[in-house]
Amino acid sequence: MFLTCEGTFGIVPATMDYTGQARPGDFHAGYQEIEGINLGYLQINGTQMFALAQVLSDLFKDIPRTTISKKMETLKIKSRRCDLKELRTLKAIHSVPTRAVKCSLISKADLEALCTSCKSLSPRR
Repeated sequence: MFLTCEGTFGIVPATMDYTGQARPGDFHAGYQEIEGINLGYLQINGTQMFALAQVLSDLFKDIPRTTISKKMETLKIKSRRCDLKELRTLKAIHSVPTRAVKCSLISKADLEALCTSCKSLSPRR
């Protein structure tokens, strides 16, 4: 079950072009409680994106990563690499370790599908 208990961490300052309009790629960060775990997210172009590293370490900590990878492949879940600005924001909200040099993101819809698919694999809480 997904709880909507959002708290916005802050707005990443928009990069303005010469017309005074915000450029595409601007995002903000926040937290959402999913399955009782508080996960950080980036809202990018209207889509909540979660750090795969945090999802694996906090939400699916009792399930082998190879199993999660196979589930993602079966469900056709694609992750995308975050850029440097996004990585720094994820570090600031403690969603990825400060030593991380790269990070993958998955959408909220894909995370919901993965949670549903993996529900039978994790021990009851």
